[in-house]
Amino acid sequence: MESLIKSQHAQKQAGYSSKTSGTEIIPATTGLTMSSDESMMLKLVQQTHSPDAREVQVRGLLSLVEDILDRATLDSDDSNASMLPLPTDDKLMQSSMMSVLDSVSYAIDRVACEIAYKSLTGSDAHEITMSVFEHLSSFHWDGKLVLTLAAFALNYGEFWLLVQFYSKNQLAKSLAMLKLVPVQNRVTLESVSQGLNDLIREMKSVTACVVELSELPGRYITLDDPQLSRIISTIPIAVYWTIRSIVACISQINMITAMGHEMMNTQMDSWETSMLANKLKNIHDHLAETLRLCYRHIEKQRSSESLKMLHSLFDTTHIDNMKILTALIHPKNHTMPLQDGLTKRKVHLDVLRRKTVLLLISDLNILQDELSIFEQIYTESRSSLLGADGKSHMPYEVVWVPIVDPIEDYERSPSLQKKFEALRAPMPWYTVDSPKLVERHVVEFMRERWHFMNKPILVVLDPQGNEASLNALHMIWIWGTEAFPFTRAREEELWRRETFTLNLIVDGIDAVIFNWINPGNYIFLYGGDDLDWIRRFTMAAKATAKDSNVKLEMAYVGKRNHSHREQIRRISEAVRAENLSHSWAEPALMWFFWARLESMLYSKIQLGKSDDHDEVMQGIKKILSYDKLGGWALLSKGAEIVMITHGVIERTVTVYDRTWKTHVPTKGYSKAMYDHHHDEVLRETGHPCAHFDFHITARSGRIPEKMNCFECHRPMEKYMSFACCHDEKLLDQDENYNF
Repeated sequence: MESLIKSQHAQKQAGYSSKTSGTEIIPATTGLTMSSDESMMLKLVQQTHSPDAREVQVRGLLSLVEDILDRATLDSDDSNASMLPLPTDDKLMQSSMMSVLDSVSYAIDRVACEIAYKSLTGSDAHEITMSVFEHLSSFHWDGKLVLTLAAFALNYGEFWLLVQFYSKNQLAKSLAMLKLVPVQNRVTLESVSQGLNDLIREMKSVTACVVELSELPGRYITLDDPQLSRIISTIPIAVYWTIRSIVACISQINMITAMGHEMMNTQMDSWETSMLANKLKNIHDHLAETLRLCYRHIEKQRSSESLKMLHSLFDTTHIDNMKILTALIHPKNHTMPLQDGLTKRKVHLDVLRRKTVLLLISDLNILQDELSIFEQIYTESRSSLLGADGKSHMPYEVVWVPIVDPIEDYERSPSLQKKFEALRAPMPWYTVDSPKLVERHVVEFMRERWHFMNKPILVVLDPQGNEASLNALHMIWIWGTEAFPFTRAREEELWRRETFTLNLIVDGIDAVIFNWINPGNYIFLYGGDDLDWIRRFTMAAKATAKDSNVKLEMAYVGKRNHSHREQIRRISEAVRAENLSHSWAEPALMWFFWARLESMLYSKIQLGKSDDHDEVMQGIKKILSYDKLGGWALLSKGAEIVMITHGVIERTVTVYDRTWKTHVPTKGYSKAMYDHHHDEVLRETGHPCAHFDFHITARSGRIPEKMNCFECHRPMEKYMSFACCHDEKLLDQDENYNF
């Protein structure tokens, strides 16, 4: 793949100007400012640049050079660098490096000699640096830099090798004397070592950045972008100052050996090395920021490509679901990317081959109530399908797909990691082993195609990986696993069997209420968050039933808004403690009641049943709308729903003795109450028009373009609002559509 820097020979050497004005991917503030002298110098450097087709394996050569520079220190006995571990396979390293060095050893020797000779003959640093550029004109920028650094390593490594072995090896001692290395004067050597260490570190850092930039894939990073072109054009000046620094280092070493013992009591001037180190540090900071922005752009480009491929994959027919599942839950190095919820062992994706798979997709803020109810439905279904062999023969498998976006938040947050582990610990179904296995483009795909917006959805994939349902949660809440295989056809079939009765409203929630349903019983379901209203309503209602000699059961079902959770819990406790009526002790059941009602509404809308003549739709809309107003009540006789009304029902039952009591013997309890409530009370107080919310996560095809009010039948207006909803010390900002 053509690299970024190596593609520069196609540009005009004098300008690096862009031919087209592409999308700006790098902010203008990342550019490296240059003085007018540096701009002139840049032109001179670019004039020497005439790369040919030769390739240098700069990465391998740089590794060898860095190893030399890391080990070249004052004393092998007290230096951490000299104690670095040796390569594990020295023969293999030598074999691979010989092929690299065969083609460049001449260039390295030539540069080393050129710098050594000219530094001793009085040439200035700029002249020597430009000479190096002339010698290396046929190499690319990264090659020029690594070859020059190799020439320095050759010189610098030999110098310190003699210093280290001077006292241990006679040959080293004799060679050091012959080369006039002042090994006996540690003051001079320490001065050189301390002065050069910072500069050498910056030289290595800049070189590493230039090499890394050269390896960027040209497929994603091109010079067509004007901003990127301007930034990359500063690479030659970075190469210049690094080579200039190498020249300064070699010159200092050569001056020591050339002057020998005359230098023994001379302190090296550190001003130049300090200036160059600061210069290179600024250059390195610029290159590092450029790399960061380039990688971010590459990641976006790759993610965009992967997203297109994923969409294409879902639009293709497959013989089984493995390609689809592998694309969604990318194993990478994880050969077993799932955890079995029952055994807690890691398993391969093959356990899902040719099975219907229910993907439970959520972030880490999924409600415990939701998980609790889902687990209850799952466990009951699994138990009911146990075979004679003791194994469950469920026709589908569930997989929890945890989403943390951006994933970097998860990687640097131990609290999120603990939260993930705590959430999946009790899950009896399969779970993705880590949120890190769900890549960024997969999350984007889920948001685009499946309308995932952090709230849980249940995507159903058939045995071939086709999308049977983009969100089957509403079907699960209404009918449980009876809704299998969770297709639209199955949903329509189930609705054809349903009528708007109390059985539909409370089915699968509470056996106590379900057992009340018989033709001789009257049942009030009611809700709200005003305890005084509840006391007045329940006591008055029970008094009317007692006086009318009918059996009346009552159940408090709370409120839809989860932000009132703690308040509703206290009211529920008071209802039970004061024996006002039946009420659920488990908050999950209260959550489930409202979740089922919402699911019925969403299901009907999704099937196009939002017209004013659908009995279920009208009844659900009334409950949800009256709940928004405050207190409300539903009265049924057995399973038959008599009426659904708002808080003024409390006035109806309170005035029983003075008004409709006399009609009970002739009309019956429910008919007498209904007639008075509608003919007298509602005539005075009026019908409140509808008002209810769709959570923004219901957007996926389930919010109708228009709806009529069930009271006045006029078109309702659509609003957008923001509601703060905090639950269990978690603060979430939820967007709602208000109707």
